Amino acid sequence: MTAFSLDPAQLIRCAELRTLAAERLRPLAEKGEPGRVNRPLVAELARLGLLGRLFTSGALDLCLMRESLAYACTEAETALALQGLGAHPVHAYGTGPQRARWLPAVTGGDAVAAFALSEPGAGSDAAALALRADPDGPDGWRLTGEKCWISNAPEADFYTVFARTTTGAGARGVTAFLVPADRPGLGGTPLDMLSPHPIGALAFDAVPVTADDVLGEVDRGFRVAMGTLNLFRPSVGAFAVGMAQAALDATLTHTAERDAFGGKLRDLQTVAHQVAEMAVRTEAARLMVYAAASAYDAGDPDVPKRAAMAKLLATETAQYVVDAAVQLHGARALRRGHLLEHLYREVRAPRVYEGASEVQRDIIAKELAKEPAKEPAEESAKESAKESYAS
Repeated sequence: MTAFSLDPAQLIRCAELRTLAAERLRPLAEKGEPGRVNRPLVAELARLGLLGRLFTSGALDLCLMRESLAYACTEAETALALQGLGAHPVHAYGTGPQRARWLPAVTGGDAVAAFALSEPGAGSDAAALALRADPDGPDGWRLTGEKCWISNAPEADFYTVFARTTTGAGARGVTAFLVPADRPGLGGTPLDMLSPHPIGALAFDAVPVTADDVLGEVDRGFRVAMGTLNLFRPSVGAFAVGMAQAALDATLTHTAERDAFGGKLRDLQTVAHQVAEMAVRTEAARLMVYAAASAYDAGDPDVPKRAAMAKLLATETAQYVVDAAVQLHGARALRRGHLLEHLYREVRAPRVYEGASEVQRDIIAKELAKEPAKEPAEESAKESAKESYAS
């Protein structure tokens, strides 16, 4: 199988997930309170076996899950993704006791996880983290400072927290900690955001942590953060592709049924060309997401570049497609409760979180600069021709 063609079993599984999302997950999502963790929805994701697959499948399977769920129920997609994002550092870098304590609770839908990286003064520049981990005894620290824009905060049951253990060391002085929500000194407040899922701020008032709470190695937490983001960035693109496809399909139906100027809306060339452009961009984004996920699964060395490219293209594409769909639907798409009104609010955040589009471009540029200079194709062909003639 290549990155550009899914096998029949994968296609069947994606169709099944869309059906499950529409029939079993969307009703639970509709009963949830915006800005709050929907625990019944998380529990249903567990009963369907989807949370367990977060840690037993590869990056491509994660993308297929997120794309399929996003198509029919963005709330379910986000709940699944946040469980994975918050708990993946425990799965990949945690100790035996940490994994035994928390991973069964996450996959069983009994514990809600969160990934606490961003701060009021350190969002895109994650190496500028200021949350302090001050030494406390021979093998302990006290966390003091703030985290902000944290999904699932302040309602999560535990947080993967990144704090500065060595001052003046940039990215090299950050350590990842597993911090249960009931630690003394840890508080939080919800933030009223455009996104329907919970986002909050966390306050750390000398929160105690020990060596038993470290994820990975001391002062190597940036590796934990980037390793997690390299896995999840392509799947953010998959989330975006799922939304774009939903908007595109809604537009195909609307333009085929809507009467306009003596025919159907799709008969107008300007409309037909617009829909064609939406379809081309959506498929291009999907293929780049699949390629980036396949590269991750294969252990390719250029994963950071591919992951950044996939997230950048897919999230920017989804914004374009959803906006175009709203335009072609007209005022009806702006009514509360309309699919496109919902997607229009949902599609904006992925261009910001897990590295804004500008950060993705910076990552891509830096990765390209690391690559050895390549001989221009024309010059290479000339040299090959000379060698062939000489022989």
